[in-house]
Amino acid sequence: QVQLVESGGGLVQAGGSVRLSCAASGSFLVINPMGWYRQAPGKQRELVATMTTGGSTNYADSVKGRFTISRDNAKNTVYLQMNSLKPEDTAAYYCHADALVKWYSGMNTYWGQGAQVTVSS
Repeated sequence: QVQLVESGGGLVQAGGSVRLSCAASGSFLVINPMGWYRQAPGKQRELVATMTTGGSTNYADSVKGRFTISRDNAKNTVYLQMNSLKPEDTAAYYCHADALVKWYSGMNTYWGQGAQVTVSS
């Protein structure tokens, strides 16, 4: 019904930057919000940033001022610009979206395949 395909990630130096992309495809009536979560080994998955179609954003305190989420509603694509990266940012980053697939159903949650971001010292 809905597929979230991520691109980007990799090994970067501390203080460096990387951009993640996530494109939604399939058949859906509404997709909102879209955002990013991350999970490090042995830790719970945590919210990084989300954005609504109206432009409202929500960031984790640990990434405020360093990460920027953006969204192209026409392309159903969300981006995460990650600057001033720290080793603590090392994690698998998952694209997330809530989507309405059928008019008689509720919103469902969809996840991307994950993109590994490793920040070296």
